[in-house]
Amino acid sequence: MNPAGKKISYESDILLLGSCFVENIGERLEHFKFRSVLNPFGIIYNTTSITRLIDRAVRSELFTADDVFEHRSLYHSYEAHSQLSASSVEAAVDKLNGALDVLKESVNNSTHIFITLGTAWVYVENNSGQTVANCHKVPQEEFERKLQDVETIRDEILKIHSLISSVNPEAQIVFTVSPVRHLKDGFTGNQVSKAHLVAGLNAAMQSEEQLSYFPSYEVVMDELRDYRFYATDLLHLNEMGITYVWECFSKVYFSEPVREAMKKVDNLQKGLRHRVFNAESEEYFKFREKLERQKKDLMTRFPHMKFEGYA
Repeated sequence: MNPAGKKISYESDILLLGSCFVENIGERLEHFKFRSVLNPFGIIYNTTSITRLIDRAVRSELFTADDVFEHRSLYHSYEAHSQLSASSVEAAVDKLNGALDVLKESVNNSTHIFITLGTAWVYVENNSGQTVANCHKVPQEEFERKLQDVETIRDEILKIHSLISSVNPEAQIVFTVSPVRHLKDGFTGNQVSKAHLVAGLNAAMQSEEQLSYFPSYEVVMDELRDYRFYATDLLHLNEMGITYVWECFSKVYFSEPVREAMKKVDNLQKGLRHRVFNAESEEYFKFREKLERQKKDLMTRFPHMKFEGYA
């Protein structure tokens, strides 16, 4: 389970898919102004739903009115998060196909693709037999809850690799397991779920050497056992915990020159957020001129960067 591979640079294009932990990494990449796309279809927890979306993107299989349903005055898709729901069939389909365009573009062109798996527990809609990405608060009795076996997870990971490689053979595909515990499954159910994910990933990587794994789950479970690293729900990591894992991630995927550039971006971002108490002071004008020089330097080196704040 070696995470080593191509380093990320400011010329890299990064796609992040999966459960809520990948959102933490995505937010940090956005802060440091990397070119990245985060979860076009919202948070997705299971391998079946991720595989289905990537398959759609590779085959350019557009969403239609048959792919949405009405519930509580909104139209939803079982393949997407509720952030893509809408008040009409047409609007929902348009949002879904817009997200599909983004996903297709990213799958085809990304240099690095990070996929975080959240749970091996899935919900299968009774009428269609479809494994859903989101239940959209439809009554529980409309679904059957199942635990994916290791072989299914392995096969779906290998299919994800095959689909991406068919259109983007140079992409580095990195899997992680989310360290966030799903205690609605119970303590034992959560442990079984994570064990299935890790075992499925290990089995897939025994078959496909090009797959790699970043051990975010193991870092948190083994090194961050103190609850001071957790939010008040004692499930999600707090800022201190996220920063610890981010530093581990950075050491693996960023070269020293890139890390030096990241420090400059971080300093500029903090300066742009600085609260001004006297906008007429000479000190403020000098401070602003300094920020503008820093911004110009970074935007000259990395033309894709855009910064909010100051002219």
